[in-house]
Amino acid sequence: MRIDLNADVGESFGRWPLGDDDALLAVVTSANVACGFHAGDPLTLTGTCRVAVGHGVTIGAQVGYRDLAGFGRRFLDASPAELTADVVYQLGALDGICRSVGGRVAYLKPHGALYNAIVHHEAQAAAVVAAVISYDATLPVLGLPGSAFLRRAEEAGLRAVREGFADRGYRADGTLVPRGEPGALITDPAAVAERVLQLVTDGSVTAVDGTRVSLQVESVCLHGDTAGAVDLARAVRARLEDDGVTVAPFAA
Repeated sequence: MRIDLNADVGESFGRWPLGDDDALLAVVTSANVACGFHAGDPLTLTGTCRVAVGHGVTIGAQVGYRDLAGFGRRFLDASPAELTADVVYQLGALDGICRSVGGRVAYLKPHGALYNAIVHHEAQAAAVVAAVISYDATLPVLGLPGSAFLRRAEEAGLRAVREGFADRGYRADGTLVPRGEPGALITDPAAVAERVLQLVTDGSVTAVDGTRVSLQVESVCLHGDTAGAVDLARAVRARLEDDGVTVAPFAA
C-alpha cells in the first residue's frame, strides 16, 4: 500500500505567522503552497518553497479566491473568465518562485471555499480546469472524490487525484462538515492517525453520524493551521509506516 501525505503551507503573511511549516515539511511528502490570494506573501512563499525543495517535498499550487481578509474561506461569485485568469495568475506566480529556488509546481489543489464550491458548482469547476489546461495540461489536480471538479478534470484529460482529509469530519454523503459545525475538526493525534489508517487500508472513513463512507484516495491532507498540526502529521506518518504503508508523493 502507498499513500501521499499533503499539507497546506506558506500561509503566513508578513509579520503574522501561521503554522510551523519547517517542521511540517520534514514529515509530509507534498506541500500545497499558498499563492498569495488567500494567504502568503512573496517572501514567505519563497522561504516555504526553498524548505520544501530541501526536504524533497513535491510542491503544488494551492489556488484560491482573492480573499486575504477571509483566508479564502468565503465563496466569491466570480465569473468563469475571471476565475480562470485568477488561477493562471496564481499558478504562474508560484511556479516562478519555485523555479527560483530549484523546484517547480507539480500539481494544483484548490483552497478553502473554492475547493468546496467546485464539488458542485459546474461553471467554477470548469473554469479551474480550463486554467490548468491553458497553463500546463500535464499537471495533476487534487480534489474531493465525486466532485464536479475531478469529473471535469478527467473529461479534459487531466490526471484527477482523489484526496482524503485526516483532520476534518465527514458527512454521510462524503462531503466535509462545514467549519464551525460540531465535528468539523479532529485534533487528537491518536484518533487522526487511526482515521487515516482506516482510510488507507480499508478505503473508508466514519462520518459524524457513524455512517461508514467508502473513499478511495491517493493523498491525505493535513491542514497546517490546525492546532497541533505537526504532532498530527508525525502521528499519522508513524502509524502508517508501522503498518507497512509506503508514504510517498503522488506526483514526481
